[in-house]
Amino acid sequence: MSRKLYVNIAVKDVQASIAFFTELGFTFDPQFTDEHAASMIVNDDTAFMLLDHGRFADFTKKSIVDSTTGTEAIFAIGAGSRQEVDDLVEAAFRAGAGPADDKQDHGFMYGWSFQDLDGHIWEVMYMDTAAFAELQQQA
Repeated sequence: MSRKLYVNIAVKDVQASIAFFTELGFTFDPQFTDEHAASMIVNDDTAFMLLDHGRFADFTKKSIVDSTTGTEAIFAIGAGSRQEVDDLVEAAFRAGAGPADDKQDHGFMYGWSFQDLDGHIWEVMYMDTAAFAELQQQA
């Protein structure tokens, strides 16, 4: 059974986050977007809810992690090529993101990551499935 995935993350400024992720090519569902929350579409089955701290607090009794000093999760998204990895991360840097880690090149898998405006870590990765299959056959 296929399931939809909705990820809720706390952001300090919803409008700034919308502008940032729009520059990376993401779109938003206006039906679930207002001054306190934005529904960022990743694909047909995945959306990130960018919630200001007040709205995020409605969903938890725990304190909200300061994602600039602590890591609550690493969000990994797929890319169609190595070039697409580089293009997306470089676009993030131009839009105000900070670095999270150096490029990782394992031959069949290539990735690079950035920290968004709130310090959330986004890893962009490409996997060459043909190269991976060949590696598995050699093992």
